[in-house]
Amino acid sequence: MTICGIDEAGRGPLAGPLVMAGVVFIKRVYKLDDSKKLSAQMREKLYEKIINATQYKIVIINNEIIDQKGISACITQGLKEILNALKAQKYIFDGNSKFGVEKVEPVIKADQTVKEVMAASILAKVTRDRIMCEMDRLYPEYGFCKHKGYGTKEHIEAMKKYGLSPIHRKSFRPKALQPTLF
Repeated sequence: MTICGIDEAGRGPLAGPLVMAGVVFIKRVYKLDDSKKLSAQMREKLYEKIINATQYKIVIINNEIIDQKGISACITQGLKEILNALKAQKYIFDGNSKFGVEKVEPVIKADQTVKEVMAASILAKVTRDRIMCEMDRLYPEYGFCKHKGYGTKEHIEAMKKYGLSPIHRKSFRPKALQPTLF
């Protein structure tokens, strides 16, 4: 049975894009695991192996679209784009919701148990991490390469000091920043 594994990175950060990836294996890739359990160096190595051993689709949805549509609608959009791009008999998405997309089978902790989802997890995380490090070069005062846009204390303090950058999600409003920035 042909399986397409799907995962996302960047659902909850205060800045940057949502990145979703779908993967169908052509050749086997070894040493896969949940991207969160792997070192950045190992994820980078596996990224190249996955790209060369799969049919894949990476969907990047920027912060402005997230603010316009909402995160759930963006996840739905990403799932549909992946289903349209990759042919499989089964589509497994990490999590507990299929976001209204038929043919998607949500599986909790699939990024720890399904090789295709592990691979998708790695593609999504590496792609998003690379984008956030690139954004760090444009907006160094925020430290994006370090925290990847998540709501760390350091990031919140930078937002208080410098305001919102063009890649911040205006629809994500942490309590620590209200009402000052929004």
